[in-house]
Amino acid sequence: MGIDAKICGVLSIIFLGMAILFGIMKGKAAILIAGFNTMPKEQRQQYDRERMSEDQRNIFLLWAVILGVGGVLSYLFSWKYGADIAMLIWLVVFFRDVHLDEEKAFGKYRLK
Repeated sequence: MGIDAKICGVLSIIFLGMAILFGIMKGKAAILIAGFNTMPKEQRQQYDRERMSEDQRNIFLLWAVILGVGGVLSYLFSWKYGADIAMLIWLVVFFRDVHLDEEKAFGKYRLK
């Protein structure tokens, strides 16, 4: 088994664990989201924490599936590029969801 398949497997397990954590903790897990935890408490009250946690859980699940499929393809079917392609797809999805602007990152969760 190549190192790329191992990396995909480990990351997939980590992201699955994070998804489970966000699923169990629900709205309380929103404090674990980068950028949200640095906001003042009064400002955090203006956001839908349940929806934020649900979306973050779904993102972690998507990441786990992408990397898990790549790891399985690479390991079981000895397809060397399975894990490499999965990591490339994961990077594209990851950077699509990264926002440096607070409003872009959390604007859709603002309570009306």
